[in-house]
Amino acid sequence: MSSVQSPRNELVGALYRDHRGWLLAWLRRNVACSQRAEDLSQDTFVRLLGRDELKTPREPRAFLVAIAKGLLFDYFRRAALEQAYLNELMLIPEGEQPSPEQQQMILEDLKAIDRLLGKLSSKARMAFLHSRLDGLSHAEIAGRLGVSVPRVRQYLAQGIRQCYIALYGEPL
Repeated sequence: MSSVQSPRNELVGALYRDHRGWLLAWLRRNVACSQRAEDLSQDTFVRLLGRDELKTPREPRAFLVAIAKGLLFDYFRRAALEQAYLNELMLIPEGEQPSPEQQQMILEDLKAIDRLLGKLSSKARMAFLHSRLDGLSHAEIAGRLGVSVPRVRQYLAQGIRQCYIALYGEPL
């Protein structure tokens, strides 16, 4: 392994050394669990390491908080999804509930679908959710979103494609 570090890795290292403690304190103020704050702090820097290009930020702390906020939002959204799933499971009679292994597999599939729906534009995501969860017609969705019915169909196709990818992988 080479002892020469890339400029990106050096920058991430400098950001980590100079601002990790501050970021961790910020996260601890925003998350009740200190271990979750630690995880989110590490995930912030891992996200930076995964970038192809990284320029020195003018405001490093604001830059790090922006990344951490995105991770925090994802965490809370997934926690709410998991809680909603668990609440629905409680409504199923005990003898009809899926096994713990099946429950875990279903939850992982839901999280994968959630991640992929998160890649859609906000209007496409809302159209998909209005259709699948609220049972709205294409015309009703178009009215709510202020778009045409053909555009709603495009949004729904994008959502269905993302669900397919979550469950089966990239189509050929």
